[in-house]
Amino acid sequence: MAKFSGIVDPDVTTLEEQERRLKRARKAALAAFLGGALEYYDFFVYATAASLVFSKIFFPSGNPTVALISSFATFGVAYVARPFGAVFFGHLGDRIGRKNTLVLTLVLMGGATFLIGALPDFHAAGYVAPILLVVLRLLQGLSAGAETAGASALTMEESPVGRRAFFPSFAMSGISTGIVLASLVFLPVAAMGEADRLAWGWRIPFWSSIIVLIVAYVVRRSLEEPEVFEEKAEQHDLVKLPVADMFKTHTPQFLQVALMSFETVTNTFMQSFGLAYAVSVGIPTSTMLWVSILGNVVAIATQPLAAMLADRFGRKPLFISGIIGSGILIFIYFSSISTKNVPLVFLTSTLITAGTYAMSNAIYPAWFAELFNVRVRYSGMAIGLQIGILCAGFTPLLGTALVGSVPSNWGPAAWIVAGSSVLALIGAIWARETFRTPIHELGNKVRGSK
Repeated sequence: MAKFSGIVDPDVTTLEEQERRLKRARKAALAAFLGGALEYYDFFVYATAASLVFSKIFFPSGNPTVALISSFATFGVAYVARPFGAVFFGHLGDRIGRKNTLVLTLVLMGGATFLIGALPDFHAAGYVAPILLVVLRLLQGLSAGAETAGASALTMEESPVGRRAFFPSFAMSGISTGIVLASLVFLPVAAMGEADRLAWGWRIPFWSSIIVLIVAYVVRRSLEEPEVFEEKAEQHDLVKLPVADMFKTHTPQFLQVALMSFETVTNTFMQSFGLAYAVSVGIPTSTMLWVSILGNVVAIATQPLAAMLADRFGRKPLFISGIIGSGILIFIYFSSISTKNVPLVFLTSTLITAGTYAMSNAIYPAWFAELFNVRVRYSGMAIGLQIGILCAGFTPLLGTALVGSVPSNWGPAAWIVAGSSVLALIGAIWARETFRTPIHELGNKVRGSK
């Protein structure tokens, strides 16, 4: 019988069965890793371009602050589409299965990113250019609304008992990898002369995403449906309208996930607004890209470690410690940027990205999924997660508007992150601990669930 962290899996009675399950879990984790890498490669390439390039090529020349706010608005508009993607793809994932739905989200995300790199600029197409940019950004948002939730749910369902946080955490390590790759690709672009960067250099990172897309597609196509989902399908125990059933039977769990999802504001704010703010006070773009690279390289390793601790000691202690730490350290981070204290910027960014934020970020893929019954798991996690992420998408715009052009006025930016951390803390305290609950019993103690 397989035994991890003092928890025995009654369904595993032979060594061969244990190895078979581990093999499936590893493949699911790899697919989640690659999907996360593609999603956040695309995310960070867009965030970087919105911070440094798009305000100059997709909008009329004039007030730079207004142009930057417009650029961040196109960044944020994808977050409006995310809840719709969560509803649509969540429905498909709970009705026809996780695997095929995740292939669809992958292709939609990768295709939209590649096409952004082929768009004409404002000089060539006028207002058609930003309109097309918004359309493709909306397609990215539809895909992203269900990608992480679906990959996390599938991987959690494939994971052995006692390791249900460890394997899904690789989706988050994939996200860190995507940010690192995007930063590395943008380094030579940032080093170009401005004329070349604005004319064609910015397109290279978008076109490069096709490589990750192809690899991720091949791996994802080879996945199988989780057995716990197949059992429900064979028993004809799936629901016709998973979204409606989820809101009927899992309202508290949905609200808990929605609140906890505000922990994502920390990363979104640092990776987009933080970059633009640092450049505005005189820190070189290349320096801030290296800041991001360092923190995320370390996070690739620390997130699975945090997940291992969550498998041993529970979801709550790690998640709560992480969001409290992020809410405190963010004040030091923005203070160090405002004074151009580059060593302290490196230190605080790494402590947050690979430390406190990694603690909460690595755990939510498993914990959020574990709060729901298998029949509504994809929908519940996807829609709940998008509440905080939707707000996160517009925080760079809000931060830019509140901070304005005064370098010393960083307080509103820090309080946005701290306030989001408080909301996540409320959700975490409210939510149930699930790390010792058997896979078939997850979400069962909910009114109306089986």
